[in-house]
Amino acid sequence: QVQLVQSGGGSVQAGGSLRLSCAGFGLTYSMDIMGWFRQVPGKEREGVAVIRSDGRTMYADSVKGRFTISQDNAKSTLYLQMNSLKPEDTAMYYCAADPFIAWIGLSPLSPREYNYWGQGTQVTVSS
Repeated sequence: QVQLVQSGGGSVQAGGSLRLSCAGFGLTYSMDIMGWFRQVPGKEREGVAVIRSDGRTMYADSVKGRFTISQDNAKSTLYLQMNSLKPEDTAMYYCAADPFIAWIGLSPLSPREYNYWGQGTQVTVSS
């Protein structure tokens, strides 16, 4: 069984930074891809950034150059460093993991591909 426990997030002014963490418990070593997603009320969950076990990464266009995804395999922890935050980054952020997702097109950024999810953490950016 895989459990993902998130921490971090909170409120910050535009231009500020936050870091999210996602600690994995259980069979996390078998997860090929882990990622971050976000959702605002009334909208579909969207992919933000994902990382594969070989270190390959993929980012949504809206966060490229501002967000950085990384992982510490020794600690089974996933991170999302968010810099130059904008009010439109305000959302509930979720980490996710899956043992296999084909690295084709934008599939890794699709939330439908993931089977394991964290509990979510709110990020609020004020202007």
